[in-house]
Amino acid sequence: MGVLVRLFETTKGGGVDDTDADRESDVELVAACASGDTGALSELFDRHVDSIYRHLTRLSWVDDHAVDDLVQDTFLAAFEGASTFNGSASVRTWLLGVASNLARMRVRTDVRRRQRGGAYVELSARDSARPDQDAETAELMARCAAAVGELPHDQRVAFLMCDVEEVRGRDAAAALGVPEGTLYRRLHQARRALRSLLSGGGR
Repeated sequence: MGVLVRLFETTKGGGVDDTDADRESDVELVAACASGDTGALSELFDRHVDSIYRHLTRLSWVDDHAVDDLVQDTFLAAFEGASTFNGSASVRTWLLGVASNLARMRVRTDVRRRQRGGAYVELSARDSARPDQDAETAELMARCAAAVGELPHDQRVAFLMCDVEEVRGRDAAAALGVPEGTLYRRLHQARRALRSLLSGGGR
């Protein structure tokens, strides 16, 4: 899975690894949200909106406008549920879990699902001096995007959170509200399916 993860890293951006001070500050913001402080929600939004938006575009089979709605819903849900945050995972991981669960509900209720494919994420091609390398890289990116898009929702969430966003398994499980063993089973199934899809063997 190393090649696939490195390809996704082209869209990850910076700031993934929070410092201890950032984590403590995030927790304080969530506590303020629990008391109804909308200013704290605004700051939390500014800190994590890029990460949540990026994660949702990788998960969803919906257009940009629907992703925007999901981003807004994620922070509103976090604000309303701030008192339930127990600190078992980082605030960023908690928000990723909220976003993932909202996306799941949308998939379940949306009877007009968009056609599957690579539309869930835009992968920028790497700079290269050789056109043939550009074409080869673009083709591999497209295959990777399509392969991840073929995964069932739960497996796709597990793969993106753990292997792409680099969230620890126990933290991802806590954020998603599933047993740790269930999370690792989904991750194993996703990795096995991706290997098969990328090798041309099907699932």
